Amino acid sequence: MLTFREDSSSIGVLAANLSVLLIYQLVNSPNSESASGDSIGDCVMAALSVLEQGKELLGSISQEGWSRRVSVASNSTIGEHYRHCLDHFRCWLDGLESGVLDYDRRQRDSRIETNRAYALSVTGELERAVARLDPSALDRTIEIQCKIHYEGDRTQRLSSTVVRELMYNVAHAVHHYALIAVMAKVMGCRLPVEFGLAPSTLQHRLRPAAVASG
Repeated sequence: MLTFREDSSSIGVLAANLSVLLIYQLVNSPNSESASGDSIGDCVMAALSVLEQGKELLGSISQEGWSRRVSVASNSTIGEHYRHCLDHFRCWLDGLESGVLDYDRRQRDSRIETNRAYALSVTGELERAVARLDPSALDRTIEIQCKIHYEGDRTQRLSSTVVRELMYNVAHAVHHYALIAVMAKVMGCRLPVEFGLAPSTLQHRLRPAAVASG
């Protein structure tokens, strides 16, 4: 259970956005038995859950902790890692409109790195944007563009699907959340034990306890 700071404005924004997951479930409840539709809905729910975890993170860390540099993490900050996660979700949403998803065209908005209130606002905007999407529109191909070579300016372009890239963004965020959890621990900030764990990892860790209790 997170211990929130006594910041009425942040807590108010958190409370105002808690209904996003429920709204998505109500508006986009599955109307067919297709496995594809169910899988897409699950991916969207996973993305909303990851963004919700981000809001909880923002509520659990002070402004000073958000922008403090941690030496064991290459002198980076929690705010920088979180901004990087949101940048990828922003690129994904931009790609839905343009038809080309370019992960190199990140906004790199430094205000997310230094201002918790602003980061919380951006997270809420992204969460609502994802929740408004029609799942049927995600089952289509999209061109991916990204520089993968360290030499020269050559970029790689290939075909993927919108929902596949959403899955990637969820996994990418969990990866950075894991590092954020380590950084928070170094600073003495307690986060839920499941923060930064992949669903399969959490399930694997819980399985021995379930077997023992049975």
